[in-house]
Amino acid sequence: MLNFTVGPVMSNQDVLDIGAKQVPYFRTPEFSKIMLENEDLMKKFAKASDDSRVVFITGSGTASMEAVVMNVFDENDKVLIVDGGSFGHRFVQLCNIHQVPYETIVPEEGCSVTPEQLAEYDGMGFTGFLVNLDETSRGVLYDIDAISDFCNRNGLFLVVDSISSFLCDEFDMEKLNVQVMITGSQKALACPPGISVIVLSSEAVERVYSRKVRSMYLDLKSALENGERGQTPFTPAVGILLQINARLKQIEKEGGAEAEIAHTAEIAGDFRRKIRHLPFEIVSKSLSNAATPLHPLNMSAYDIFNCLKDEYGIWVCPNGGEMADRVFRVGHIGCLTIEDNDRLIGAFEDMQKRNLL
Repeated sequence: MLNFTVGPVMSNQDVLDIGAKQVPYFRTPEFSKIMLENEDLMKKFAKASDDSRVVFITGSGTASMEAVVMNVFDENDKVLIVDGGSFGHRFVQLCNIHQVPYETIVPEEGCSVTPEQLAEYDGMGFTGFLVNLDETSRGVLYDIDAISDFCNRNGLFLVVDSISSFLCDEFDMEKLNVQVMITGSQKALACPPGISVIVLSSEAVERVYSRKVRSMYLDLKSALENGERGQTPFTPAVGILLQINARLKQIEKEGGAEAEIAHTAEIAGDFRRKIRHLPFEIVSKSLSNAATPLHPLNMSAYDIFNCLKDEYGIWVCPNGGEMADRVFRVGHIGCLTIEDNDRLIGAFEDMQKRNLL
């Protein structure tokens, strides 16, 4: 199967080979060295400050989203959440569960939040801001510069879910004054799912240590303390962490975050040029390099997903709920090539000849 979803994505052979090996014992100096390398490279690629810290959670991106909400906010905060799709709404659900007061800002469908929208919330007593930078369910990349400006002038603690945009779109954690960034192993890191990553500024670390969290597994104080020696408080997904190490080193060898972002942008641009003659509408007005959301003009989006899967050996990313028949998404992350784009375009053209498109 050729995988054009937005996670899990295609992995390279080195990563696959590690996954085929026996998982080693991990309470060793050798594994600690690997984890400290993982922390250093994640900080480098996120452009975080030297005094930032990185926590690796064995759990999906939602586990890290919940850990962050629990560890840096409480009932004394008032946060603003960009609620523009299913992943943005997950922050709303988490704040409800953990009794963090919030309000939502809802962008126009297919659009980023605007500076004008944000300005309406100036001086309203907010203490934090939560945004998933690329609302993957809608294929919308939010304007992080406008959000950063808003947070800076209002003194807000900025948390960015960059799960699908990390290493796909330009991002500078220190320059943007982002306090927490979250990502996951199965996106641009192109490893199996199972590890999510939290990068915390020094201010975020201080906030973690100042709060009492009613959780054992998701208490980040324990993770930070163990991380100082390159370890985790509980048994992690050891094999995936080894795969992440190999992948981070590959990215570093091939030019770092800038080169990886440029590659993803090239794959996305090539695909978008090549579909211009096909009966699709790109529904996002603010695209990430990570994915292209497509509205088929003649057929059900979910039928196209099934046809590609069953007859052409290709996965694209379906939508759920009310968007299931209206929109599907084509991912551009992981080990994809221009030739892979051509195979997908060829499948679309063949479906069109068969009146399936």
